[in-house]
Amino acid sequence: MSTHAARYAEFRRRQAESSATIEEFQGLYGFEFDPFQIRACKALETGDGVLVAAPTGSGKTVVGEFAVHLALRGGAKCFYTTPIKALSNQKYTDLVRRYGADKVGLLTGDNSVNGEAPVVVMTTEVLRNMLYASSHTLQGLAYVVMDEVHYLADRFRGAVWEEVIIHLPESVRMVALSATVSNAEEFGDWLQQVRGDTAVIVDETRPVPLWQHVMAGKRLHDLFVTVEEQAEGGADEDEDGRGRKRSRKRDRREGRDGTKPVEMVVGGERLQVNPRLIRLAQEDDRVTQLAHRRRHPQTRSRSTPRPRSKFAPPSRVQIIDELDREGLLPAITFIFSRAGCDDAVRQCVQSGLVLTTDPEAEEIRAYAERQCADIPPADLVVLGYHEWLRALERGVAAHHAGLLPAFKEVVETLFSRGLIRAVFATETLALGINMPARSVVIEKLDKWNGETHAALTPGEYTQLTGRAGRRGIDVEGHAVVIWQPGTDPQAVAGLASTRTYPLNSSFQPSYNMAVNLVGQVGRERSRNMLESSFAQFQADRAVVGLVRQLRKHEEALQGYAEAAQCHMGDFMEYAALRRRLSDLEAQASKGRSARRRDEAVRSLERLRAGDIIRIPSGRHTGFAVVLEPGTRGDVPAPLVLTAGRQIKRVNAADFPVPVEPAGRLRIPKNFSARSAQSRRDLASSLHNKLQETGGEAPRDRRGGGGDGGGGEDPEIRAVRREMRAHPCHGCPDREDHARWAERYFRLTKETEGLRRRVEGRSHVIARTFDRVCGVLQDLDYLDGDTVTDEGRRLAKIYSELDLLVAECLRRGLWEDLGPVELASCAASLVYESRRSDDAFPRVPEGPIGDTLVEMERLWGELGEVERDHQVSFQRRPDLGFVWLAYRWARGDRLDRILMEAELPAGDFVRTAKQLIDMLGQIADAAPGDSRVRATARKSVDLVRRGVVAYTSVA
Repeated sequence: MSTHAARYAEFRRRQAESSATIEEFQGLYGFEFDPFQIRACKALETGDGVLVAAPTGSGKTVVGEFAVHLALRGGAKCFYTTPIKALSNQKYTDLVRRYGADKVGLLTGDNSVNGEAPVVVMTTEVLRNMLYASSHTLQGLAYVVMDEVHYLADRFRGAVWEEVIIHLPESVRMVALSATVSNAEEFGDWLQQVRGDTAVIVDETRPVPLWQHVMAGKRLHDLFVTVEEQAEGGADEDEDGRGRKRSRKRDRREGRDGTKPVEMVVGGERLQVNPRLIRLAQEDDRVTQLAHRRRHPQTRSRSTPRPRSKFAPPSRVQIIDELDREGLLPAITFIFSRAGCDDAVRQCVQSGLVLTTDPEAEEIRAYAERQCADIPPADLVVLGYHEWLRALERGVAAHHAGLLPAFKEVVETLFSRGLIRAVFATETLALGINMPARSVVIEKLDKWNGETHAALTPGEYTQLTGRAGRRGIDVEGHAVVIWQPGTDPQAVAGLASTRTYPLNSSFQPSYNMAVNLVGQVGRERSRNMLESSFAQFQADRAVVGLVRQLRKHEEALQGYAEAAQCHMGDFMEYAALRRRLSDLEAQASKGRSARRRDEAVRSLERLRAGDIIRIPSGRHTGFAVVLEPGTRGDVPAPLVLTAGRQIKRVNAADFPVPVEPAGRLRIPKNFSARSAQSRRDLASSLHNKLQETGGEAPRDRRGGGGDGGGGEDPEIRAVRREMRAHPCHGCPDREDHARWAERYFRLTKETEGLRRRVEGRSHVIARTFDRVCGVLQDLDYLDGDTVTDEGRRLAKIYSELDLLVAECLRRGLWEDLGPVELASCAASLVYESRRSDDAFPRVPEGPIGDTLVEMERLWGELGEVERDHQVSFQRRPDLGFVWLAYRWARGDRLDRILMEAELPAGDFVRTAKQLIDMLGQIADAAPGDSRVRATARKSVDLVRRGVVAYTSVA
């Protein structure tokens, strides 16, 4: 087909898929829509819900914005939900720019702007709370956009997405926007089941191609080369043997040698891991091992040490310099540490690095000053404002959760305008904020996950590198991994090429969810609704395979039973007797072994210094003299000197039978275990003593038989008699039958395990809901299908510690507290300490300390009730923010608080805002005649001051 004919065919196809409404909507944009965007818009226009799964930066939000367009066009409402407040602010700004401030509202924990507008941007939690409260704002709602819907896999917040999807009215069309996941069809099937007609549209094509690189030393190398390119020839190198630099181009021909090529298919293209990188890794490993062995010749025969690269990783300044020379800025460098991000900015500033022109620096300063004008001047110094602004003017910034929200918003805006050229960020930036770059740099391929340093998963790697390549600006994006000690190019290639990221539900019922659901539709219907969760949907799909396997096992069992039939009697009955006898004998053997172990422990306890003993097993088999009895923990572990002059501790594991002294040897008073001479002299005395006795250990003087003197167990004798009397015992084919019977019993055990797994996965969400309701019933929040007055208060508390908050209100723990004291105690409900925090945080004395003790005791009581019902939802109150909340609420200065706490300003502000939200919930949930309601509102006013009160919608 000619080029013109192909273009015409594509035009006719697109015309058939599009519509006048879509064409009108597309006119609002400066680019032509991709086929997947048109298909999704068409499905939405015809009345279906849609699930769009596509890579970061591919333009999924166009589909969500089309829902906004349809709502405004039809005089209906559209809610646009996002997982984080920053993304809500960003989307609000975008929609206001397009449709005007009178038509767009914003509802987050921090902001409430025009909440009754036809289009409202909000966090997903806000919509969940609206649904449970049956808010009048829901009237006229026609569309809900759920941006970043793959968040439902989040362990802590994922349940909110499923709650919303399940409880939205049937009339509402849903637009679910997700990153690329490997089980999008499964998720779509579930949406079809709970929401009705839902079109699943998956697009795996990045709108901007992504090249993968490794920076070794100060040079960029392609991670992949095509098979055809590799066949073309050797490397292009200069006289110094260094590869020639290429600006925004792949190394077309990397060197060939004897290295075996590693091929894989990436994006439908046959590629090889760059042989030069593999060769560099091998050479690096060899050089490192040789250097290590020269320094430590005694280690030559041991295992190879972890290699330390001959390439010193480039400094952060060198990385930015190299990217700048190659034309690969702006760039985001991911550093999995807040302190590391801040250090990187300082290093760039101190090095004199400047990435902006004078007019750009002036524009940056003017914008930053305008956005921060409302922050109290006294707070600006402690917030590091001037240092932050100096870095911004040079085109450099950090972005992490510890940064003041206002500062983060400025960085995001300036970066999107192309004025900031280098951002050093933690992985939180990859979670939805629209900050694409030309290049993404990953400093290390592992990160601290709160417990250990864990390798990046392919999904995390793709999420991070998805920021590379700005649509409509860049022809291609670039991902750069920095070569670190022990870098394996093939492992990096595996991260870059893997495309299996399943979306798994993290849903489970909570106390707040239970009282809200039961109050709306009753217990049984609530149970059925929760059965329709994605978590149960996935569990049921897994059960299908298990049930199929269970059926095969049951058929095989029937065949084994038939093969074991005997003409002389019931062979399965006889086989059961044989199995019973075998089990009893095994138990008796274990009993004898346990008795021998106990006797060995007791014999070790009886040893004294100077006893000569024989070690019967292990590396130090032979005679030894006891130096000191000693214990390790609660277990006897005498310290001994062996005949080979080695000092060691022995324990019961070294003695399968009790130990008896073979004689005595005097230990010199001046003996020192650290002295080689002392060890030689004592070992010589031990040899002499053994020669005198002929090297014989004493005879076992315990008497009795090897079984402890009790003879054979009566039950074993009885079963053996019954077995020998059975008719099948005399069958000539007995052992042939027995083999089939043994297979039957083995498979029966496997089948029972399989059946337990099936039962464990069936109705698992409903069973958890029943346990949650059991807790609430015991505590009088539920009375059958009725929600009590206390339960209705619990329904207003959306917190991980919802039940503890409700109990504190019911028991009047906070009745006598003042506003400062209540804010301090409520701080224990919102803060979660980081690993580096003080293990014993400071707590104010008096009513605050006493109340916190009572809250802790109450938490323990609730834990007991939870254990009775086999659930555990209430984490312990955390005291790490109590002292800071106390000082802030009583009016202390920000600089003094942050200096004492060593807490980043962003963390302080974020936690203070969470505290305000918690105090607001306490005020709403408190009984009308309670003093707590008025106190909580006063507490909010005390906390919402200074930098905490300042919020912006950039």
